[in-house]
Amino acid sequence: MSEILKYISRTWNIKKLVAILSMFILFLTSGFPLFAQQQRFPKPEFESGYTQPVTSMPEARSDFFAIFDVLVLIVALSLISWLILKKRSRRGVLAVSVFSILYFGFFREGCICSVGSLQNVTLALFQPEYSIPISALAFFVIPLVYTLFFGRTFCAGVCPLGAIQDVLLLRPVTMKRWLQKVLGLIPYIYLGLSVLYAATATDFIICRYDPFVGIYRFDATFFMFAIGAIFLLLSIYVARPYCRFFCPYGVLLNWMSRFSKHHLTITPNKCIQCRLCEDSCPLGAINKPVPVKVMEDRQSATKRFISLSLIIPLLMVLGGWTLSNFHENLAKVNPKVRLANELMSFKPDVMLPSVEIEAFKSAGTPLTELYSQAAIIIEQFYIGAWILGAFLGLVFGLTLSSLSVFKYREDYTPDKGECVSCARCLKYCPVEK
Repeated sequence: MSEILKYISRTWNIKKLVAILSMFILFLTSGFPLFAQQQRFPKPEFESGYTQPVTSMPEARSDFFAIFDVLVLIVALSLISWLILKKRSRRGVLAVSVFSILYFGFFREGCICSVGSLQNVTLALFQPEYSIPISALAFFVIPLVYTLFFGRTFCAGVCPLGAIQDVLLLRPVTMKRWLQKVLGLIPYIYLGLSVLYAATATDFIICRYDPFVGIYRFDATFFMFAIGAIFLLLSIYVARPYCRFFCPYGVLLNWMSRFSKHHLTITPNKCIQCRLCEDSCPLGAINKPVPVKVMEDRQSATKRFISLSLIIPLLMVLGGWTLSNFHENLAKVNPKVRLANELMSFKPDVMLPSVEIEAFKSAGTPLTELYSQAAIIIEQFYIGAWILGAFLGLVFGLTLSSLSVFKYREDYTPDKGECVSCARCLKYCPVEK
């Protein structure tokens, strides 16, 4: 692989890259849909006047196209990792971003999505009868593996959700660090809820409330189109608002990136303390030098460690207990629990049955069986709410501690967890290789 990358670096340039990507996109958008249409059987005709509804999900693809999508993902990740770490090219990142928007976004209609595949993996772990598609598993695992070695290069320009926000960033504004930390708690809540609802086979809330998929498919409801438009407008001024303050998959990438062996560096050689890159990152992901005099003495650091050791467990217990009191409200999203509650409050003398009640009665399922299933699901939500609350308490405690911990640092370095490897800071550094 290293020899291939060296050969590419000697023979390719960015103009050739853009030209090849453009030809590749043109080939995909013109040839493959025609081939796929020729392989379909004609739709059945109904004499009853029935009109087939428009599906909200794209049609299932053949195994060939699923494997092809995985190969495109690997090539895109390899290419952008080389452009960031070796070529150090912001233009290259933009080229891959445009390709991802066109291919993974508009052509593939935002599916399969690595962000949404988190729910497929969760469902497969907790529901043995569910068989996860190999492409969904690949889209979940492969970006995490690349992140472990090369940092968040997937976020840089391969993810169509992040790419479209990054391209629109024109007038970035800085945010207070405390505000970023507070808003940064939302993805952990979103992650916990998405895992809880997927584990109980209730719903895929990430896909349901994805603000960009409806735009990529040109079939968004007015509400979701408005949400997506708000995010895109915010992206002009606030760097990647969805990625930073909502994306649950970004939490996992953040964790993996902290252990990355090869990560983007602002300068290719020793930092000369010119301070030109100090405010170059629109995400605020650059760690500034911390002199020795700012560091705590050993006695204060020990007291802080003891205090946090006592506070964080209390926050975890408090969070678990608080959220467990709302487990029934969380469980009402589940269709079986919702139907059971509806049947319990249904009065046939004064109320008309809903479509769901009529469908249940026509199925002939015993009412006791439905109530038993609903009780099991509610119990699952009780346990899940305890775990989720404890998890959020741990995250809140660690966030508080991170605001008051100072590490000695000589150079300007990217925060491995928060940095999305967009390469915007590279052009500010005057140091050459």
